[in-house]
Amino acid sequence: MMALSWSRFASLSAATLLAVTLNGCAPFGQQDEAAARPDTSDDGRPGAAPTTRYRVSLLQNEGTDGPLRTLNVEPDGRWECVDCAGDGVTSTGSLSEENHGRLQSLLADPALAKETDEARGYKITCVGALTSSLLTTAGLISSQDCPGEERPPVAEQILLLLTQNTPAELTLS
Repeated sequence: MMALSWSRFASLSAATLLAVTLNGCAPFGQQDEAAARPDTSDDGRPGAAPTTRYRVSLLQNEGTDGPLRTLNVEPDGRWECVDCAGDGVTSTGSLSEENHGRLQSLLADPALAKETDEARGYKITCVGALTSSLLTTAGLISSQDCPGEERPPVAEQILLLLTQNTPAELTLS
């Protein structure tokens, strides 16, 4: 059992490292332009309320030997899904304006900070289950496709939005 726990921890740590690497050197979560122009809106109007946009990554792995699927969504709503079907194919697309706005609202929700693995003291408990981890500015938020597992409500809405609008796999419990 101990080797399995460390194996899962190592695979999640590797998944997190992969997401950070795939997202480049930009500060995770916030759009560079918005951070550089705090006194302007996204369209450059001085004095308008600043709008911060966030990026998010979804990492999914089924069991200890399943492929690692990675979905990265940029602050502008463009997404790239690496190995989403487990076939090595990378696909790209863009969220609709409505879904992009909803995603940005969910990522800005202050309640997300209380849903991180650290805040919840989350530990992976199911063997062989689909594990989905969201990498957000608030932190890493993981859940598993296990019967009876309680899911954080805001993170669950983000997960559903991403899986319903991209090739990422939906977790069912």
